[in-house]
Amino acid sequence: MSDLSLTHPAPRPPKAGRFRAPTDEAPAARRALILVSVLGLAVLVLAPLVTVFAEALARGVGPALASLADPQAWPAIRLTLIVAAIAVPLNALFGLAAAWAITKFDFRGKAVLITLIDLPFSVSPVVAGLCIVLTFGANSLIGGWLVAHGFPIVFALPGIVLATMFVTFPFVARELIPVMIEQGRAEEEAALTLGASGWRVFRTVTLPNIRWALLYGVLLCNARAMGEFGAVAVVSGKIRGKTATMPITIEMLYNEYLSIAAFSMAATLGVLGLVTLMIKALLEIRHADALAAQRRH
Repeated sequence: MSDLSLTHPAPRPPKAGRFRAPTDEAPAARRALILVSVLGLAVLVLAPLVTVFAEALARGVGPALASLADPQAWPAIRLTLIVAAIAVPLNALFGLAAAWAITKFDFRGKAVLITLIDLPFSVSPVVAGLCIVLTFGANSLIGGWLVAHGFPIVFALPGIVLATMFVTFPFVARELIPVMIEQGRAEEEAALTLGASGWRVFRTVTLPNIRWALLYGVLLCNARAMGEFGAVAVVSGKIRGKTATMPITIEMLYNEYLSIAAFSMAATLGVLGLVTLMIKALLEIRHADALAAQRRH
């Protein structure tokens, strides 16, 4: 044994439990990130939601339910559900068509189409509603002709549906496009080579591969459609009992200092949104294996 080995012993291996991969965060950093996330959710999401329910039930369950039984409340709830029932399926159809065109075909203007799909994310809903009023209002060429023939758009159900569709259009398409790009065209081309028709290819090959992304897009679109305020407020005219949706009715009740009625309506709208998210979570839990298999492929 040399003198060097006596004066400079070999370094000891690290003790068990102290070694961590270079990509792993330190325990303190992990705790800090978790704490920041939890505090952010508590302040921005949980606290306002709890406050809404607490204010709605401030005088008990009876007054809250009585406010929802008011003749002005049911038309708002019914109109909100009708608008969502019309806008969401149409957006699902248009989003599916747009995603199919972008991912399955090469054509000039594809980048422009993608930009137009993202346009509602960058345009204020109030501006979108104003554009609809200027295009389909009674003083415009198209709107004047429609009003003269008994088909008003602005201050009526069609205008509310158009405004809701504009605001919620990107959700379905943006969920489908990445999934359809990842899936590629190989399976559809193989099915066509074997003699399958276009509809059969879509029903048996494409739709099973994108069904979860389509479902998520529809659920997000539905939640956003029920809660839309800005664009709908411009095109609806806020006619109580006729064109006032739930968000608009909440604003009117709150401005009239009817706090219990306003917060009860807000709690109802919050419950509808929570139900949508619960359906999404339950589907993820129930079909976890199918989701994992789809992500692997």
